[in-house]
Amino acid sequence: MTDLAWPVVVAIGLVVTLGAYVQAVVGLGIGLLGAPVVALVDPSLVPDLTLWLALLISGLNLLGEHEHVDWRSTAWSLPARVPGTVVGAWLVAVFSEKQIGVVLAAMVLAAVALSLRALEVPVNAATLATAGFVAGATGTATSIGGPPIALLYQRREPHVARATMSVFFFVGVVLSLGGLAIAGALDREPSVLALLMAPGVVLAYVVGRHTRNVIDRETFRRGVLVVCAFSALVLLVRSVA
Repeated sequence: MTDLAWPVVVAIGLVVTLGAYVQAVVGLGIGLLGAPVVALVDPSLVPDLTLWLALLISGLNLLGEHEHVDWRSTAWSLPARVPGTVVGAWLVAVFSEKQIGVVLAAMVLAAVALSLRALEVPVNAATLATAGFVAGATGTATSIGGPPIALLYQRREPHVARATMSVFFFVGVVLSLGGLAIAGALDREPSVLALLMAPGVVLAYVVGRHTRNVIDRETFRRGVLVVCAFSALVLLVRSVA
C-alpha cells in the first residue's frame, strides 16, 4: 500500500493525529504541525496528504459546530481568497521561496507580539477581506495560510471562531484539491496514507470535542497565538535552512 516503512508511517500518523487534536480545540493545526514533518520524511507526500486530512478535520469541526458559523464573515473572507491566490502564484514566480518565507514569518511573529500587548483588530468587512486575501496569497506561496484568519478571530467566542474558520479552511482545501486534480497532480500514495490515518484524525476530533469545553476564552486565544507563532518559526527555519 505504501513504500514507506511502517515505523515511519506510524510516526507521521502520530504527528497528524496531534495536529488534528490541536485543530479540534483551537480551529487550526493539522497543516501547521503535520506538513513540516511530512515534508522532511517524504516531500512527495506534500501537500496531498495534509490536504486530505485537513479536509477531514475541518469537515468534522464544521459538522459539529455548524450552528455557530458567522456566515456574514465568510461572505467577506472567502471571495477575497481568490485574488489572493492569484497574487500568491505571482509571488512564487517573482520571489524566491526563502524571501517569501522570511517575510511572512516576520509578519506573523510581529502580529503575535502585538496581540500579546492586547492590540485588538476589529472584525469587519475590511479586515475580513484583507485576512482572506492574505491567507490566499500566503497559502499559495508557502502552504501556510491559516494564521491571518486565526489571528483575526482570536478574540471571538471559541465555538464561533472554530466553526467559522472551519468553513474557510474546508472550502480552501476543496479548491486546492480540485486544482491539483485538474492538473493531474494528485498521487495515489498520499491518498492511501490519508485513508490509513483517517481513524486517528477522527479519534483526535472526538477527544478534542470532549476536552475543548473546559478551555476558557483567554486560554483559547493564547492557544491560537502559540500555534501561529510555532508555524511562523517553522516557516522561518525552513526558509533559511
